Amino acid sequence: MFSFSNQTSIYVIITKSVSRFARNTVDTLTTVRKLKEKNIEVWFEKENIQTLDSKGELLITIMSSLAQEESRSISENCTWGQRKRFADGKVTVPFRRFLGYDRGEDGNLVVNPEEAKSVKLLYGLFLEGRSCYGVAKELTARGIKTPGGKDTWSAQSVRSILTNEKYKGDALLQKSFTVDFLTKKKKKNEGEIPQYYVKNNHEAIIEPETWDFVQTLLEHDYRKSKNSVTIFSGKLKCEDCGDWYGSKVWHSNSKYKRTIWQCNSKFKKKCQTPHFTEDEIKDAFMKAVSILIKDREQIQANFQAIESIAYSTKELEIERDKLYAEMESISQLMEQAIQNNARVALDQEKYNQEFDEMVERFNRVKEKYDAINEKIEDKKTRHIQAGRFIKTLLAEDETTTFSPLLWQSLLDYAKVSRDGKITFVFRNGVEI
Repeated sequence: MFSFSNQTSIYVIITKSVSRFARNTVDTLTTVRKLKEKNIEVWFEKENIQTLDSKGELLITIMSSLAQEESRSISENCTWGQRKRFADGKVTVPFRRFLGYDRGEDGNLVVNPEEAKSVKLLYGLFLEGRSCYGVAKELTARGIKTPGGKDTWSAQSVRSILTNEKYKGDALLQKSFTVDFLTKKKKKNEGEIPQYYVKNNHEAIIEPETWDFVQTLLEHDYRKSKNSVTIFSGKLKCEDCGDWYGSKVWHSNSKYKRTIWQCNSKFKKKCQTPHFTEDEIKDAFMKAVSILIKDREQIQANFQAIESIAYSTKELEIERDKLYAEMESISQLMEQAIQNNARVALDQEKYNQEFDEMVERFNRVKEKYDAINEKIEDKKTRHIQAGRFIKTLLAEDETTTFSPLLWQSLLDYAKVSRDGKITFVFRNGVEI
C-alpha cells in the first residue's frame, strides 16, 4: 500500500473497520501517521473516523484498543475450544501435507493406499540400514513426491515421518501451541501446556512394534551420521583399537573393483585385524543365526523368565520421583531466599554463599535425576529391541537367507579379532 501510494495519487483509503486495518493499536497508529505525512486520509467506515480530522487519532486509539481486546478474546476462546477437543481425544490433522492418510467422511484419518506404499517404502529403506539422508536420496531418485508435493526429499522430512506416531495408529495431541495471539507465533510444546496421547485412534500403516523398533534405532544407532548409507556401518568393531570398520573400494577404476571392510584406524594405529568382503560378513552372520535358530525355544523361555525382572523400571522410576521431589524442594528454598533477600537487609556475602550452596546441591541432584532417566530409557529401549529379536527369531527357519531386516533386528554389533574371528553380539546379549 505504501509503495503504491508513492507511485500514484491517493487521497483517501476507505477501510471497513479499525479491526480490519491492523493487528494492534501500535501498528494502527504508526501506519496512520505515515499516511498522514503524505496527506493521505484513512476513513474507517464502521466507526465513521477520518484520520485527518483533529479528533481522529484519539478515536482510533480507543477503537483499535477495543479491536485488539476483541481479537485477544476471540483467540482465547478458539484456544480453549481447541484444547478442550484435545482433552476429549479428538484428533485434528493437516491433511494437505500428511503423507499416507486422507480425511474420511466423518473427518477421521483414512489410509490412502498409494501414499501408504511410499510410507512403507520409507520405513523399509531405513530398516535396511540407510540413514535419513540415504533414504531421502533414494526417494528423490525414485521420483516419489514429498508430503508437500515437492520433488526433493530432505533428511528432516524423512525423520519427521519416521518419528510420527500417527503411522502406528496413535496420536499425540498439542505438540505445539500459539505463543502470541497477535503475531500467531507457534512454539514446540516442551511441557508448558498439557499433551494428550490417544492410542489406537485410527488404522495403522506401520505395525506398532516396527515403529517402536525404529525409534530405538533413531535414538541409539549410528545412522544419525549423514554418511551412513549401508547396514554394516557402525556394526563391526576392531578388537585391537576399539574403532569401527568402514568400507573401502579397491581397484576402483578397473574390472577388479570390489568393496571391502577394514578398521578405520588400521594404518593410524597399526591394527592387525583383517579386512572382509560383504559376502564374508553375511556368511559369518548367517552361520551364527543358524546356531541361534536351533536354540530359539530355549532363548524364548529364558527371555520370558527374566523379562519382568531384567527390564523392569519400577524401582528406577521410584528413585527418579524422589529426586524430582528433592529438586522441587530446593527450588522452593531458592525462591524463598530470593524473596527474603528482597524484603530484608541481609549480609550479602553470607546470602550469596548460602545461595551458591543451594545451586550446587540442585545441580548434583539434577545430575543424578538425568542419569536415572537415561537408565530408564535405556532399559525400555533394550526391552523393545529384545522383544523384536525374539519375534524375528521365531519367524525364521534354518533355510532362511540373509536380509537387511534380519541383520538389523537381531544384531547389536560384532567384534573382530586379529585371527579373523567375528563374534556377533545379539540384542539379547548372546555372543556367537
